[in-house]
Amino acid sequence: MKKCNINTGANFLYNKIQSEEMRKYSYLLLFLVTLANCTSQKNSDDFIKETTGRYLFNVNEVLEVYFKEKVLYVKWRGNERISPLKVNDSSFYMKELNEKIVFVSLPKTHIELAPKKEHKNIRYHFKKMNSGEKTPNEYLALKDFKNALKAFIAIQKKDALNPVIRERQLNKLGYAHLNQKEVDIAIEVFKINSVLYPKSSNTFDSLADAFLKKGDTVNAIDHLKKALAINPEKRVSKNKLKKITQK
Repeated sequence: MKKCNINTGANFLYNKIQSEEMRKYSYLLLFLVTLANCTSQKNSDDFIKETTGRYLFNVNEVLEVYFKEKVLYVKWRGNERISPLKVNDSSFYMKELNEKIVFVSLPKTHIELAPKKEHKNIRYHFKKMNSGEKTPNEYLALKDFKNALKAFIAIQKKDALNPVIRERQLNKLGYAHLNQKEVDIAIEVFKINSVLYPKSSNTFDSLADAFLKKGDTVNAIDHLKKALAINPEKRVSKNKLKKITQK
């Protein structure tokens, strides 16, 4: 059996760090690294089969678990090869989160964060996604706007205050595409926003901007009129409509 001394080098590291919080974090990290060195990083075939897949980190973000030579890796936020430290057969320390992730098999396979004081008794649970399931942003990236809208509507019905479906957030996304000259994508994003917020004059005004950028004055006028029907005093829309119709 491999012999491990968890305290090796700890005193030296402690003297090098002045901050109390950093000392706590460094001891924890040192402990986990040493523990990981005492634990085989390879995983069983059953565990690999059960846990391989995509997990919903939030409604619009995915944490993907995969294995290479039986070692667990994670794809998350553009990092394709995160290598969590194995603590035991079901737990791994992921420094990118500064959390211990725990794989739970019942009632269905999911990931939980190990409880700690900073969580303030909140339980973090990341469900394993079904085959073919995607987030709204993934549908947008695929230009599957129909399913993107369905996904956004589902989020809105479940949690109307979720930041992912905020009107301003989607409006910002639409203009980001517009500024990158991705006019057709911008139009679809603004359309989604107008469906989610049909009583907002701003969603239709933004949609008019996108149609103007495309050179489609007919649809631009139509959506400016819709914006003014909701808010007749909207000066920006009035000025745009006047400018177009006077040409």
